Amino acid sequence: MHPIPNSIAAMQPELTEWRQDLHKHPELGYQEVRTAGVVAEKLEAFGFDAVETGIGKTGVVGVLHGKGGPGEAILLRADMDALPIPEDTGLEHASVNSGVMHACGHDGHTTMLLGAAKHLAETRNFDGTVYFCFQPAEEGGAGAKAMIDDGLFDRFPARAVYGMHNWPGMPAGSFGVRPGPVMASADEFIIRVRGDGGHAAQPHLARDPVLAGAQIVTALQSIVSRKVDPLKPAVLSITMFQAGTACNVIPDEAIIGGTRRTFDKEVDALLRAETTRICEDVARGMGVEVVIESESIPYPPTVNDAEQADFAATVLEDLFGHERVDRTWEQTMGGEDFAFMADERPGAFVFIGNGDSAMVHTPRYDFNDEIAPTGVAYWAKLVETALPAK
Repeated sequence: MHPIPNSIAAMQPELTEWRQDLHKHPELGYQEVRTAGVVAEKLEAFGFDAVETGIGKTGVVGVLHGKGGPGEAILLRADMDALPIPEDTGLEHASVNSGVMHACGHDGHTTMLLGAAKHLAETRNFDGTVYFCFQPAEEGGAGAKAMIDDGLFDRFPARAVYGMHNWPGMPAGSFGVRPGPVMASADEFIIRVRGDGGHAAQPHLARDPVLAGAQIVTALQSIVSRKVDPLKPAVLSITMFQAGTACNVIPDEAIIGGTRRTFDKEVDALLRAETTRICEDVARGMGVEVVIESESIPYPPTVNDAEQADFAATVLEDLFGHERVDRTWEQTMGGEDFAFMADERPGAFVFIGNGDSAMVHTPRYDFNDEIAPTGVAYWAKLVETALPAK
């Protein structure tokens, strides 16, 4: 085990200043103009070999070569976007943008990667190339996919990709990683059930979308319990049912919303197909029309390459000791668009403990500034181990 380099530990005040500035000025997906500008300005000030902006709308990629110049390349990724949540922390660095806050720690993720960028630009104690990728719109906007579609891996041909996410409730500065699926696919959908409204006293003259919608909701719950292999985790949750404006009126339309999650791509396809089949069958039987819409771009499962997960864990253990690294980190049904990158290149997505904080996606959450140097040290050690200087 090696201690965090003094030069990285000494960055704590600077990292805190960066992070709290980003937290104070959050921006939603594909609106990260200020954030991307701050990132690009810092990378250029650090002396990066190249800094490219506007990738996938607002993404930034910094290119840094080691002592031996260009060569084999890896990519490190952080997300930049915030969430449409009003902040309720009462902190001095609380959001000044009404209704928007960094409720998932992307301000911390960006800060840790910027810290590693500064350290490695100063030391360049590696051979080859590191791409520092700051992506937009992780929160449902599939910013990783947008960057890939904009030629990310054609322009920056990394052989492997790495990501990191903070985790509240996990001891501060500890880490979790595991091979295989670590986060679930995430797919949000809207089902519109359209009938003919009428007077509630004359239901025989109407085609009731509420009754049909209720049968759809009930039937959808049979997919996981009766169609999915019980040894393969899956979730199908209906979270919204909207219909009607008066107690004595049968409405024309009912709207149902929900999400599907699993670690298995074949199960994901099954959930989709069965949702469609049930909706069509109920619609046919009840004499209504049903339209299924995607509410967001579906995220695939986040799957860690076994070799890269082992590599990341080994780097962490060498740096912090076995007791601070959990190689059997529990899977979560949350979604993460790093999945798109891990589908393109072998990758490892690790979790860093945020300590005893409010959960992510809540108004009282805040990233723990004390863990930032730990994250920077991991990034630096990973680069120096993956691309060792000769």
